[in-house]
Amino acid sequence: MPNLGDLARFTTFAGAILLALLCFILMFSWSAWFFWPFALFAFLSGLGLFDVTQTKHSILRNYPILGHMRFIFEGIRPEIRQYLIESDQDEEPFSRDNRSLVYQRAKDQEDARPFGTRMRVYDAGYSWVTHSVQPVHIKDFDFRTKIGGSQCSKPYSASLFNISAMSYGSLSANAIQALNTGAKLGGFAHDTGEGSVSRYHKAGGGDLIYQLASGYFGSRAADGSFDPEKFRETAALDQIKMIELKLSQGAKPGHGGMLPASKISREIAEARGVPMGIDCISPAAHSAFSTPIEMMEFIGKLRALSDGKPVGFKLCIGHRREFMCIVKAMLKTGITPDFIVVDGAEGGTGAAPVEFSNHIGMPMTEGLTFVHNTLRGAGLRDEIKIGAAGKIVSAFHIARALALGADWCNSARGFMFSIGCIQAQACHTNRCPVGVATQDKTRMRALDVTHKSKRVARFHYNTMEALGEMTGAAGLHHPSDFLPYHLMLRQGDKSMVEGSDVYGYLPKGFLLDDDAEDYGDHKSRWKRASAETFSPLE
Repeated sequence: MPNLGDLARFTTFAGAILLALLCFILMFSWSAWFFWPFALFAFLSGLGLFDVTQTKHSILRNYPILGHMRFIFEGIRPEIRQYLIESDQDEEPFSRDNRSLVYQRAKDQEDARPFGTRMRVYDAGYSWVTHSVQPVHIKDFDFRTKIGGSQCSKPYSASLFNISAMSYGSLSANAIQALNTGAKLGGFAHDTGEGSVSRYHKAGGGDLIYQLASGYFGSRAADGSFDPEKFRETAALDQIKMIELKLSQGAKPGHGGMLPASKISREIAEARGVPMGIDCISPAAHSAFSTPIEMMEFIGKLRALSDGKPVGFKLCIGHRREFMCIVKAMLKTGITPDFIVVDGAEGGTGAAPVEFSNHIGMPMTEGLTFVHNTLRGAGLRDEIKIGAAGKIVSAFHIARALALGADWCNSARGFMFSIGCIQAQACHTNRCPVGVATQDKTRMRALDVTHKSKRVARFHYNTMEALGEMTGAAGLHHPSDFLPYHLMLRQGDKSMVEGSDVYGYLPKGFLLDDDAEDYGDHKSRWKRASAETFSPLE
């Protein structure tokens, strides 16, 4: 039942209709001069009726008449943006520019802009891709990578750009179905998030990555533990192409979650396999394993139960030694995941404690480099693919991640923008103005699945096309050819450094060779890591 106070957003529309009727009556009963206010309010009433029935703009469907104010302000946005850039107001220039880029690509609009870059090219931290005087013309932008090692019998050919984990419950039914339908149209994958596979994922028909987190939703026993038979049933769905074991996420690593009973609808309970009327708990840690070896054995179990589908895990790097413990367990058990998704601390979420989102977890660039080089040092990099997630929106973000060791990228923020997210930051209030992050049916109806799914597919296609053009400009034939030396980074005034000097690849097998050179403190940390426990060795 919608909150009656929340329906106040239709007050302007209702007021225009009432005033039009009043002026119409007064025009015949008092004075013909009331024709002019009648014409005005009749026009506004017609505009409001058009707003609530059109499918292109979610804002107008939820805020008829009043929503047009947003588009008026957008008309002077270039001047506002320039002011923000010059005054350096937080991260707003990044958010605005990237959101605008996604909107343009999702709408299939021209994204070329005059007067050069808006980036601060002289500031420390600015980075760019080096180009070649012999660019390559690339015709096919359907870039893919095969995920599935020697222990996997059903490898998956994944796009280099996919939808990152966002659960049904966090996002609305219409948002989930639009994202998945877009994934189907564009031929890429959609991560379910820890909320499991809902009827809206299935309705879309797109490829799914089933995320299994500490709550084991979709594979959950009555006591909250992992249920192998329920997992086997869920994983058997043809739509599910890979299984992702979530250890942590960048936005709030080491933090569990709770969905209050009041927010659990019948459809959410169905998807997650939880009862209604009881708070739904996501513990901070898994109950199915407690040691690195047990974790690898659990991954092997998931692969067997899913009949050989690719199985991997996702994490934001915290204690680096603990990741080395996991790698040592791979070597000791002989069980290796098919992939690892590295999430960065800069990743987003609907709600998280400020300290967790701002000050816990390793940023994606450093985490990706560490994971890549640790696997190289252990001689396992060729067996395991790496995905990267964390504020990835543009083709440059993808190219940079690939150069630093990733095999593919996931994006949540970019695909949310593509279905109309305006970063109102009301995700946790259930009052999302565009129907993306809400369970209010009167709000989510503003998000038209047919229209927005096409925008999802267009955003993916146009971003891949931009990646192809960037790849060709660098003189390369495929994005996987990017290496650290294709990146340059500004350290300060008149100072720049090659990416390979900062994020270079370390030699294969150096962690296993006692005579090999140490790089930083990798080998000393490796010696303190154990396959039997996550605790440090003395």
